[in-house]
Amino acid sequence: MKKLIVVGSIVAACVLGAAALFTSGSEAAPASTFVLLDGSTKTTSDLRGQVTLVNFWATSCTTCVAEMPHMAETYQKYKGQGYSMLAVAMAYDPPSYVVNFAQTRQLPFDVAIDNTGAVAKSWGDVALTPTSYLVNKRGEIVKRYIGQPDFAELHQLIEKLLKES
Repeated sequence: MKKLIVVGSIVAACVLGAAALFTSGSEAAPASTFVLLDGSTKTTSDLRGQVTLVNFWATSCTTCVAEMPHMAETYQKYKGQGYSMLAVAMAYDPPSYVVNFAQTRQLPFDVAIDNTGAVAKSWGDVALTPTSYLVNKRGEIVKRYIGQPDFAELHQLIEKLLKES
């Protein structure tokens, strides 16, 4: 009986842990200032009025590197419809690596460097990469992805959010 309780507890903890990987409520995106590669800044309030994917990544993360072409394709597909993307490099990523990556791959969206780690901390203490947040036009987080998203599902959700006013 004790084994069943322990196993049941473990299973319940795993289910709750897996559920925590995805946020499907509508919490406000945290107030943040993103420092872009060109030295300009963008704030969370600048993102209002468009659907935005905020992607925390690192040049040393193989999944991040693998998903970037899909991120670029998604951006190109929806950018004219009110969609934007912001790739935020983690604090431990050397800025020269981030600049080189963005330039050699000709990333078409905004790239920011989180030098102090304050942005990652404010977005839920992001430690795992890639972690992405889909934000609606009202500035609310609609979904959080840890790991590479299912791009077909992501596209459906983007299309739904773009139709909202």
